Amino acid sequence: METAIHITGAGVVSAIGCGQGETLDALRRGLSGIGPVRYLRTSETLFPAGEVKLSNAELAALSGASPDLSRTSLMGILALREALEEAGLSSLEGIPLVSGTTVGGMDLTEQTFPAYSPLHDCGASTEAIAAHFGGAPWATTLSTACSSAANAVIFGANLIRSGQAEMVAVGGSESLSDFHLHGFGSLMILDTAPCRPFDATRAGLNLGEGAAFLILESGESLRRRGVKPLARLAGFGNACDAFHQTASSENGEGAFLAMQKALRMAGLRPEDIDYVNAHGTGTPNNDASESAALRRIFGEIIPPVSSTKAFTGHTTSASGTIESVFCLLALQQGFIPANLNWQEPDSSCIVPSAGGAASLQHILCNAFGFGGNDSSLLFSR
Repeated sequence: METAIHITGAGVVSAIGCGQGETLDALRRGLSGIGPVRYLRTSETLFPAGEVKLSNAELAALSGASPDLSRTSLMGILALREALEEAGLSSLEGIPLVSGTTVGGMDLTEQTFPAYSPLHDCGASTEAIAAHFGGAPWATTLSTACSSAANAVIFGANLIRSGQAEMVAVGGSESLSDFHLHGFGSLMILDTAPCRPFDATRAGLNLGEGAAFLILESGESLRRRGVKPLARLAGFGNACDAFHQTASSENGEGAFLAMQKALRMAGLRPEDIDYVNAHGTGTPNNDASESAALRRIFGEIIPPVSSTKAFTGHTTSASGTIESVFCLLALQQGFIPANLNWQEPDSSCIVPSAGGAASLQHILCNAFGFGGNDSSLLFSR
């Protein structure tokens, strides 16, 4: 890369915990957060989901924010606070904020329907997060479905590479909504049982919710502040194969191109990758398509691969940075998260890793969105 991108802070909220400590414990112990819907008011009770185990009132009390904010904003505030604190920061003063979301404040409109909540739109969620931390010099919102947060990381990295910023807060937040559940239900890709990525019996995904943010920093800023980085964002890639509105191509073209670009930017070979955190939604189409892309990239010797969506559910727009934090924890602690619920191999899919201790230097993290908007992030020690 022309300019090194360092990660100096990370924060996460998901169905398996609030903060890195609870998250690490769940990942190591194989504890899934998927279960019956408890907090969301919905008639779609057939499908389990990865809900954050806190009410809006509890999220507000933990964050010190107004309980009138959207759930997306409340979770985002908690995650960003942890990231800022780890980076030795207390506000967004001088720090742009780039956040990804698709549902935004949909939950508020559902509560007031047919009235439309003024905090409904995606940008309002980001502005509320920024305002809680004293405001950012500017904030922007990306909405590219399930690659949103990963693309926020790419956008922020490019701000640093181009010299427009020395430090950027990047990530995403997404809450469950009735709209969410019925929308994915209409696509017939939700499973009534816990999801089983890459398994022959996989029947669909479980939706989830959560938020995660990273603090990206240039080498010059790192040295000036005297802080130690958690890892480097060594490369990234985005591609859009536009194969179909919701389905992935049989040969995984977009996924292949995204991973290929990330490797080239980092100056690494496929054999340098020690682990791949797969998009791995548990749908028949996605897992076969991503497996095809992985085989094209790695050939006969595929590194350990696992999907962590059986832990959290598919957190859609926030998944790119939630799973990035999982990758950072794996790098630092030396382990591979298990691919929960996998039992039966499928010839169309890779055989995922059972997880466990591992020495890791380079990790690929995949996040693929509707329309074939696919992104891959490459993290290095």
